[in-house]
Amino acid sequence: MKFEELKSFLDEKANQYNAPDFIENDPIQIPHRFSVKQDIEIAGFLAATISWGNRKSIINSANKMLDLMGNSPYDFVLNYSERDLKDIQDKSIHRTFNGEDFSYFIKQFNRIYKDHESLEELFRVKDSETNFQHAIERFRSSFLQVEKHRSHKHISSPYKNSSAKRIIMFLRWMVRKDKRGVDFGIWENIDQKYLSIPLDVHTGNISRKLGLVERTQNDWKTVEELDVAIRKFDEKDPAKYDFALFGLGVTKELL
Repeated sequence: MKFEELKSFLDEKANQYNAPDFIENDPIQIPHRFSVKQDIEIAGFLAATISWGNRKSIINSANKMLDLMGNSPYDFVLNYSERDLKDIQDKSIHRTFNGEDFSYFIKQFNRIYKDHESLEELFRVKDSETNFQHAIERFRSSFLQVEKHRSHKHISSPYKNSSAKRIIMFLRWMVRKDKRGVDFGIWENIDQKYLSIPLDVHTGNISRKLGLVERTQNDWKTVEELDVAIRKFDEKDPAKYDFALFGLGVTKELL
């Protein structure tokens, strides 16, 4: 397809899939159960962190975490007891993300929210930067601290050439100003122009099929290659095309 044809096609698909009925079967339904900013952030971050595999399974596992927090994530993070954490540590959560990981994340949230009103403060993008690569690494340093822990593997590093798909997806939820009611856009001080496409099997394969990227790996270098291509269509809201690419991948419309 020529540029204008491809842009028109992707705009149409973004418009089709960026709709409220997208929420029902997607992990984004988890933070949509809350209205308080910090509840949305915590529920969203946890749901995004375990977002690999079957979406139904992801949602069930996220529900399990909410139940363990009494369905009040922010209050639980601030006021948990050692007994609460001990009970959590032995739980099975989602695949390799276990109770030990969950309790570690809760403790890190507790520390961060004592010093910061919002996670947004840890993801600020500097003027000289073009995407969230360095912001994610700054967040990792703040959230994980220095000491080694098994839970570190659950927050990917672009510096190690990871696509950081789950964090990029979380950032889309928090940053993107969505008039359709899907993404929250509750972070007011970060421009959505810095957002990238969460790169996974679906979005990667469709991007190659459409000629948007040439690299065969789904890594950070491919994220940046896709950044260049997708921002030519809409430099102010590039992440809206995640809906188009993901929707096309799931429905196998182009196969």
